[in-house]
Amino acid sequence: LLVGTNPRWEAPLVNARLRKSWLSNMDLKIGLIGEAQSLTYEADHLGTDMSVLEDLVAGKGDFATHFAKAERPAIIVGMGVLTRPDAKAVLALLAKLSAKAGVIVEGWNGYNVLHTAAARVGGLDLGFLPGAGGKGTTEILAAAESGEIDVVFNLGADELDNAKLQNAFVIYQGHHGDAGARYADIILPSAAYTEQNGLYVNLEGRVQMAMRAYFPFGDAREDWAILRALSGKMGKALPYDDQFTLRTELFKAHPDLASIDTLPETTSLDLASLGASGQIDTSPLRAPIEDYYTTNPIARASKTMAECSATLVSDAALAAE
Repeated sequence: LLVGTNPRWEAPLVNARLRKSWLSNMDLKIGLIGEAQSLTYEADHLGTDMSVLEDLVAGKGDFATHFAKAERPAIIVGMGVLTRPDAKAVLALLAKLSAKAGVIVEGWNGYNVLHTAAARVGGLDLGFLPGAGGKGTTEILAAAESGEIDVVFNLGADELDNAKLQNAFVIYQGHHGDAGARYADIILPSAAYTEQNGLYVNLEGRVQMAMRAYFPFGDAREDWAILRALSGKMGKALPYDDQFTLRTELFKAHPDLASIDTLPETTSLDLASLGASGQIDTSPLRAPIEDYYTTNPIARASKTMAECSATLVSDAALAAE
């Protein structure tokens, strides 16, 4: 069951695995709640709003019957769900469906969240979440727009409505001069991922090591070096002066990140912790990505990607109209 996601655009490799499974098992049933998409395999479009999910929980419809009988049922939840105002209520419904259909049982966890931002999985592993009294992204944008927050440090976050930061003093650390830099008061030029060594956690939680292909251009510096220099200027020097020391401290605090290229063990999930009861919004689910070819600063700076977008995305929109 795909809910609020278009894996063909959001995670092409995941979509390829789904297609491979479908080709090897023609009895595989795939249901989609959200915008109708061409996924390269057959999928039952169940509808666009959350009333469909309520019907599935109630056991209504052919797909509900197939899902209840599945030996290993799986749900993929997309950002189209998690960015909605009623996200917690939708997750609570998905928890009910998961419990009813046996999505999470001994030896099987079929509940998946499809993140669309690089490093989000790693950030969650590190606990990069609002602390007590802290604010989430939407709340930060609202507070900056109202004047409640007067300084924002933007660490390469370009996929936001950065126009809402105009009333705040914005320090932007990033590359390619994208949307975040447009509204910045101070720009700290950082290296692109191809210009610095790093550890990246992929969608399935596997830690991967990357080596830089070239040194940063101009005044750009590696991200860790910028933050270390800035902390020194502020009189709160971070306890490392090189990447080796930084990585050593990282592994001490988070030993799992030292297991390079190792798939983490599957853990159980407490369904009761998912979401909270509330009012479901009747508005249709929207895909989080409108243009596959312009999903990040590097792609938006690419002439080739711009041509792909103009040719394929625009033509598809005209054909739909």
